[in-house]
Amino acid sequence: MNRKLEKEFQDLIKVVKEHDEKANIEKIKFAWEFAKIAHTDQKRLSGEPFVNHPLQTAKILAEWRLDSTSIIAALLHDTIEDGGAVRADIVKEFGEEVALLVDGVTKVTALRLKGSKEEVYTENLRKLLLVMAKDLRVVLVKLADRFHNMRTLSALPANKQNENAIETLEIYAPLAERVGVGEVKGQLEDLAFPFAYPKEFKKTIETSKTHYKEVESYIGKMRRVLLRKLTKEGIKAKIHGRKKHLYSLWKKLNRPEINWDFDKIHDVVAMRIIVNRIPQCYTALGVVHGTYRPVPNIGVSDFIAQPKPSGYRSIHTKVFGPGRRIVEIQIRTNKMHEQAEFGIAAHWAYGEAKSRGVKDVILEAMGVRTDENKLLWVKQLINWQKEITDSKEFLEAVKFDAFHHRNFIFSPMGDVYDLPDGSTPVDFAYAIHSDLGSYTKGARADGKMVPLDYKLKSGQVVEILKSKTPNVNADWLGFAVTTVARREIKKFIQGKTEAPKVDDNNRHLSNKGKKR
Repeated sequence: MNRKLEKEFQDLIKVVKEHDEKANIEKIKFAWEFAKIAHTDQKRLSGEPFVNHPLQTAKILAEWRLDSTSIIAALLHDTIEDGGAVRADIVKEFGEEVALLVDGVTKVTALRLKGSKEEVYTENLRKLLLVMAKDLRVVLVKLADRFHNMRTLSALPANKQNENAIETLEIYAPLAERVGVGEVKGQLEDLAFPFAYPKEFKKTIETSKTHYKEVESYIGKMRRVLLRKLTKEGIKAKIHGRKKHLYSLWKKLNRPEINWDFDKIHDVVAMRIIVNRIPQCYTALGVVHGTYRPVPNIGVSDFIAQPKPSGYRSIHTKVFGPGRRIVEIQIRTNKMHEQAEFGIAAHWAYGEAKSRGVKDVILEAMGVRTDENKLLWVKQLINWQKEITDSKEFLEAVKFDAFHHRNFIFSPMGDVYDLPDGSTPVDFAYAIHSDLGSYTKGARADGKMVPLDYKLKSGQVVEILKSKTPNVNADWLGFAVTTVARREIKKFIQGKTEAPKVDDNNRHLSNKGKKR
């Protein structure tokens, strides 16, 4: 087994060298030796040497292109909690930065977010958010740690399997999506699915087999046609089909409007066209639309010109493929693809953290200007910790506003807002400005009037129509879903805040320019 472990470690070094020429290989080797000593004679429930777990966690981070500090922290992340080391050892041998990451991961690991009393659960969520705010790499190391634990979940007792799977679906998979690690989110969900919902997993597997096979057949035909045409345009492209993750497919099949009708799902297998440069993305889009007719009324989603708040960039279009089947096609550059798959972590692959501060790269990757100093959504949640004293209300706020499925809504000026699924024009108004919601009298979505309780869809352009005087209605609490909107509505109704004054151009005469 030791020989196998050493081979695994050499594989780790190989991956690190491929992605980071300036990696501190000697320090990584020293961390490996330190971890082996700290975990001497320890075994996991699977029977394998305990030290294999931090090694696999480090390998996952290396594949995500993380920096040497994160990889060293991964190798050491259990040495204090489960091994024979103390914090002073980590500081002495590896420095304070590594020690802080190990501290953070240890704290997050200790937070049992499932199966505990609500008060304990909520307090642990508060701690998790504070750790995240200090250094987001803690979350990335923890996600890699959870990723490997989910791969070996079968070694645990059945009740623990279910508990960990549910926790992964409710907290860690959404957290991965929130920090832009989209592919990891999908893989975590698929690893958890059979343990969380075994009957549903079996049904989805059996039902989807023939559909996947059929879709892959005509996707293959489209791929050959498009490769040939792109080559004629002088574009060297890679085209591949990506199966929809099984858990995501199950959730979509369960929607009332889908009701297990596979013909209503257009991304069972999505095509991805990957090119070298941004101008080639638009040339490729022209080739696609010149070959396969675009689906009317759906349009093109250009997340290159208008990136999502997570930093995701790509062009999405839907076309009629062979047999008039609707197929989703995504077009992006190699760099965009790396960032779509690995989010913040991918930025280390391009050397950005080496020439600039790690913190600046993390913030900018999340779509936050580096002079703002914190991740906006983490900052909002931390502010709520001060404002919301009721445990149940805070728990609902975090699980819904932070970890719920997200929609991306555009203002008429092209600004994009990140809102939880189920949000309405009232939620959107409060997201634009802390006061604007009070003057909302109507809304247009994609140029058409919609009621204020209308459920907004991702990609829509929404315009808020304002009244000259405050227009808050207690009935809004029946459909507003975001914590910001509900709290502001309640404050206004209870008369705790004075209505702000606005001029005819919607300029706020007090607190000008202040945005949430």
